[in-house]
Amino acid sequence: MSSRSVVRRDDATLLVIDEQTRLAEVMQRREAVVSATERLVRTAALVGMPVVVTRQYPKGLGDTDARVEAAVVDVEAAGRTVVRLDKVAFDCFGDAGFVHGLAKLERRQLLIAGMETHICVTQTALSALRDEFDVHVAADACCSRRAGDHDLALARLRAAGAVVSGSESVMYELVGEAGTDEFRALLAIVKG
Repeated sequence: MSSRSVVRRDDATLLVIDEQTRLAEVMQRREAVVSATERLVRTAALVGMPVVVTRQYPKGLGDTDARVEAAVVDVEAAGRTVVRLDKVAFDCFGDAGFVHGLAKLERRQLLIAGMETHICVTQTALSALRDEFDVHVAADACCSRRAGDHDLALARLRAAGAVVSGSESVMYELVGEAGTDEFRALLAIVKG
């Protein structure tokens, strides 16, 4: 198994792309996606992973979903690194602030959650792969307005070299073992 296929807490950044209120209103599976993302954010705080949160044109699409935002605030309160960015480019790498903020983190893996899978998530993931990042996409923490667009995007990302898995699988991978205080904290996150 390639080391690229394993999320490593010391080299990964959680990237939450555009999980915003007005955008979420028209998404398939929005409640499940927001819940999965919230759990990923809380797990990132638990294992010390930085979190980057973007908003696409917030004037039109609103603020970050309140549950995701509350989890991000908790990450900040725990003293973990959080980078927040507003953008207009669909591809996060099309925003100089994003590129600069990501470079400062000095990590080479991205774990991606977000909206919409076939637009901002795909464009960002493809650019990250081009720039030789290891890219992991939490499929259940991403969505599109139409399920077919989501499914096609995930197939395209797999073919391009991204690792596509579920959020809970990644969460347990990041913690690594049972019987620890960290594992007990993870159970509380999973049971939510």
